[in-house]
Amino acid sequence: MPDSATPATSPASASSPADPVPAPPQPLDHVARIQAEWSRERPDLDVSPQGVIGRLHRLGGLLTEELCVVYRRFGLSEGEFDVLAALRRAGEPFERAPGELAVHTMVTTGAMTKRIDRLERDGLVTRRRAAGDGRGRVVALTQAGRELIDQAFTEHMRNERRLLDALTRDEAAALEPLLAAWLARVEPPQEG
Repeated sequence: MPDSATPATSPASASSPADPVPAPPQPLDHVARIQAEWSRERPDLDVSPQGVIGRLHRLGGLLTEELCVVYRRFGLSEGEFDVLAALRRAGEPFERAPGELAVHTMVTTGAMTKRIDRLERDGLVTRRRAAGDGRGRVVALTQAGRELIDQAFTEHMRNERRLLDALTRDEAAALEPLLAAWLARVEPPQEG
């Protein structure tokens, strides 16, 4: 019979050295703190979307900052890198019309003009009249532009790998199709 001063334990409630020790509570991340405050202040609203949208938004900003470090190392802004990359992806002879560049970089033609002006001033692209259409213009990479974007893109891919390595291979593999499916619903893929 157990001593009255010693509590009886059943096998189900007994703790053994093999039992996992509960992890200490983790501090709330930036988004979780904001959600908790809104839940307290507006209990009538479902703030759960902030858990996904807020984290994606915050992560997007942090990732962009990390990506821009590499662009700046090559003397480029994010937009200028984007233009050079779009020209390089076009393949030989590495040229596109300004309107086509705007589509491939998702910026307005007005913003594209400013980017092209700076890249042309720096000797990284040239502009010429389109063959067969005296009114149309074509933007092309110069040899210096091609060499720069090849170097910058190599470093960009190393940087993206470094950033993605914060996830396990399985986490990254699970995340990509989720993001692709969501993006396709928000921005349906276009032909070509």
